[in-house]
Amino acid sequence: MKTRVLTGITTTGTPHLGNYVGAIRPAIRASLDPNVQAFFFLADFHALIKCEDPERLARSRTEIAATWLAAGLDPEKVFFYRQSDILEIPELSWFLTCVTAKGLMNRAHAYKASVEANVTKGLEEDDGINMGLFSYPILMAADILMFNAHKVPVGRDQIQHLEMARDIGQRFNHLYPSETPWFELPEAVIDESVATLTGLDGRKMSKSYHNTIPLFEGGPKALKSAVSKIVTDSRAPGESKDANQSNLLPIFQAFASPAQTEIFIDELSQGLGWGEAKQRLLTVIEQEVAPMRESYDQLMAKPDDVEDILRMGAKRAREIATPFMAKLRQAVGIGLVSTTAKKSKRKSPKGPRLVQFRDEEGQFRFKLLSTQGQTLCTSVAFKDPKQVGVILRQLEARHDDVSVKAEGELTYVLLIDDQAVAYGPTAESLSQRESLLADTARSLEELAV
Repeated sequence: MKTRVLTGITTTGTPHLGNYVGAIRPAIRASLDPNVQAFFFLADFHALIKCEDPERLARSRTEIAATWLAAGLDPEKVFFYRQSDILEIPELSWFLTCVTAKGLMNRAHAYKASVEANVTKGLEEDDGINMGLFSYPILMAADILMFNAHKVPVGRDQIQHLEMARDIGQRFNHLYPSETPWFELPEAVIDESVATLTGLDGRKMSKSYHNTIPLFEGGPKALKSAVSKIVTDSRAPGESKDANQSNLLPIFQAFASPAQTEIFIDELSQGLGWGEAKQRLLTVIEQEVAPMRESYDQLMAKPDDVEDILRMGAKRAREIATPFMAKLRQAVGIGLVSTTAKKSKRKSPKGPRLVQFRDEEGQFRFKLLSTQGQTLCTSVAFKDPKQVGVILRQLEARHDDVSVKAEGELTYVLLIDDQAVAYGPTAESLSQRESLLADTARSLEELAV
């Protein structure tokens, strides 16, 4: 089973260097692992908590999507979607809200910080605090638990939210027990060296502090201008400088090799001037960012192409979310029919079945149909109907020599003694193919029973 890795960025502005180093780059690198199934999303529902400018939010969604694609995200190999396109996420968020203690939300760092700020100003504790901010961790939990992510790359300031997601998922699993727990309990993934990138003033790089360094916006001139504004001390060229106390070093480390970093530290201790040090920093950033910036500009010039990619990603993601949400509805009782209701006069649905038929060319074939009547596979053609009968008996007996395997990109094959006897329909996606494959294997087991 592949490890599911999920991350997202709130669409309230233009991505900066801290977003790239702290979330985008490590997540994309993780997605290259063949043992990883990656989920990337634009957290536009979260953006509504603090952004009331529709045009800004819409532009931010395109900019962030273009940033991820320019940084190397392959939408064919990962799930890349907008949060708002997955209708099941707000529904799951409500389910989770109903099992989450208010006391847990009272302890959320963002909420507590807002309350403390109000108290300092002499205002009512909850002045200006909306329910979106208060229940933010629950929506974040829904983002993660909807796809049962195993690992979530985050900055250190988001660790508490991951812990809350675990608590909330565990609570739901406890209240609605099943043979297999509904939710995996996610783990935070932090790159210790660059988990939280510092900004111009040495604090965490954040739009809230107005201390960000642009990633692509404004081009190389804007990047150079921002780097030149990084706060340093008053030591002149020739004076020894402590690199570990410098605001430059954390950013330099994020883009340079260990060897380059050691040289940089040594040069500062030998008296390298701050102006030259900033130029060294600019050089190592540009080496990585410049090629991506060119791709970003091309994507921003064709926003409809970006939109098509996001729609495709949402369709694939919902192939997982929709059936899972249907099961969760049943788990809580919304999807169940009352046992006291009047019994239906209709007969119980039949199980899976094998149907033999003659095709247009007069040859004999068979189909495997699911309980709902869906065609799971259709056989190759046979001249003699007795051949079909022999195969049907083998399938019903479910010998060990019967197997179902994936074939090609989007189909699968039914084998007897490693010989193909039937093929499944061409699926629209890998996830749909895997679902059909599982249904076929399960239907063959039921036939044997």
